[in-house]
Amino acid sequence: MSHLIGIDLGGTNIKALSLTPAGDVLSESSCATGDDSSGRFGERVRTLIDELTRRHGKPHRIGLAAPGLVARSGRSIAFMPNRLQGLERLDWTDYLKSDSPVAVLNDAHAALLGEFWKGAAAGTQNAFMLTLGTGVGGAILSEGRLLRGQIGRAGHLGHISLHADGNPDIVGIPGSLEDAIGECTLAQRTKGAFKSTRELVEAAQRGEANAREIWLRSVRELSCAIAGLINVLDPEVVIIGGGIARAGEALFAPLSELLAQYEWRPAGHRVRIVPAQLGEKAGAMGAAYNAMKVE
Repeated sequence: MSHLIGIDLGGTNIKALSLTPAGDVLSESSCATGDDSSGRFGERVRTLIDELTRRHGKPHRIGLAAPGLVARSGRSIAFMPNRLQGLERLDWTDYLKSDSPVAVLNDAHAALLGEFWKGAAAGTQNAFMLTLGTGVGGAILSEGRLLRGQIGRAGHLGHISLHADGNPDIVGIPGSLEDAIGECTLAQRTKGAFKSTRELVEAAQRGEANAREIWLRSVRELSCAIAGLINVLDPEVVIIGGGIARAGEALFAPLSELLAQYEWRPAGHRVRIVPAQLGEKAGAMGAAYNAMKVE
């Protein structure tokens, strides 16, 4: 088998990797997405694939990860409103004139598959991943298989309700995990005092009382959500990724302390909570892995 190509099509950047079937990265390339209603992101994906093909020859398989719900055929994104105009129903196999099917996967699902193949979930059979950034994404590995659900919606862990009387989030869920810790609600949660979670965390680490209170409240909400999801999914490991995870010990230390209070630990069993390992490569690696497994 020759090399694989994995593409992670994001709202800001497109990441492309050429990999061996064993998961070793041969080379990589990236460019800005240019999500400007022109639909030119497709041309940019094609350019990146052409570049990697010139370096390594024709790929055996191509996989693509993108936001949204994947069509049952696995060849396109069926539902992604308000972003990446032209992405919905774009059949990537036809568009790229590929001899073999281009396997399309949701971006959060792809990130977990990448971590399962070569990252923090390697060697496990049951895991879930939370990506903490502007919003809160997620994905679930159950008995060694990605949990997709009836319409590809499984894994939207940011849209679980923590407060039934809270404000509705973007999908209408009241008091969601995404609203509790996602950067999308930071201005509201801090009454405009902070522009980014990084600023909030830095202020908390300096000892600013208000910042520390806000940050620890958000981490407490996250710990409650994780403890509840552990009871539902019974994982071996929980992976935390996304930009907010770069807070490091400022996140993981209080999270560990809070989970010691909230996590149900029968016979002392404790679920590992670990940071994602693959960074910005996770989505493209998971897309390639998915393509390799598609018949």
